[in-house]
Amino acid sequence: MAPTVHPVSPFDPSSDSSNLRKAMKGLGTDEDAIINILTSRTSDQRQAIMAEYNHTYNRDLVKDLKKELHGKFEDVVVALMTPLPAYLAEELHHAVSGKGTNEKTLVEILCTRDNASIRSLKDAYELKYNKKLDDVVKSDTSGDFEDFLMSLLACVRDEESFDPALSPHLAEKLYKAGEGQKGTDEEELRRILVSYSYQQLKDVFSEYHKLAGKTLGEALDDELSGDLRDAMKAAYMCIQNQAVFFAQELHAAMAGFRTRNRALIRLVVTRCEVDMQEIKLQYQSLYQRPLEKDIKGDTSGDYRKILMALVVD
Repeated sequence: MAPTVHPVSPFDPSSDSSNLRKAMKGLGTDEDAIINILTSRTSDQRQAIMAEYNHTYNRDLVKDLKKELHGKFEDVVVALMTPLPAYLAEELHHAVSGKGTNEKTLVEILCTRDNASIRSLKDAYELKYNKKLDDVVKSDTSGDFEDFLMSLLACVRDEESFDPALSPHLAEKLYKAGEGQKGTDEEELRRILVSYSYQQLKDVFSEYHKLAGKTLGEALDDELSGDLRDAMKAAYMCIQNQAVFFAQELHAAMAGFRTRNRALIRLVVTRCEVDMQEIKLQYQSLYQRPLEKDIKGDTSGDYRKILMALVVD
């Protein structure tokens, strides 16, 4: 994994909190100073800065930042200052609140994370909203799509085991559940995709390709439709190559006439400390242009500056 945001060393939260206070005091705001500090510290370091600021000045750093900033620039800053599980809980809550459900957000967040991340997310959701995430997702989805998300939320994946001898057997089961029969056995597809380790499934997918003469991703496109296809395809792609999936999501957020800014912010903020370097390489390979160029073309002002600072190492 190659992030674009790394821990700064030596780290002095007292100095950082003092500099942030200076950037917001008096007439005007020093947005560049805020960007420079927050984009060159990790999430854990930002939490330490916030604790130091709150203690030293008896003020809430996030509230102070929100008073000084505005628009999408403010949205990025607030996202950076929110611990990841709490931030993703807020994003899921937004996806299921109001009229309709943003299934694309549910897929992006729930189909791409390991057991520990999902458990942290569920805890953060219940703490903030006093509701179980499982219950909320269940009430806002239906059918096979609901079943797939609920299986992921159950965290039943065995993340450690790998038995190469098992792979051809599982590949045959996948084939029989889809291409090898009339209709599709969605339950068997779901069981296999949510139960086995990524290492095991990568090997299974390789065996499937040999058996079926096509990738499982192509088979899912042929056999499924709608939200279930999107969810299973996201899980499949993240097992095969997570950076490709997120490169495609970033491209989709900026494609067309209107930028999906909420998705763009979420993708940049949540991946910059994980694998943004790989995502940039895959983006370049897929679309023959740098990710930075598209972000520049779709954003402006301090919003552009802060996103660029997060994606450029």
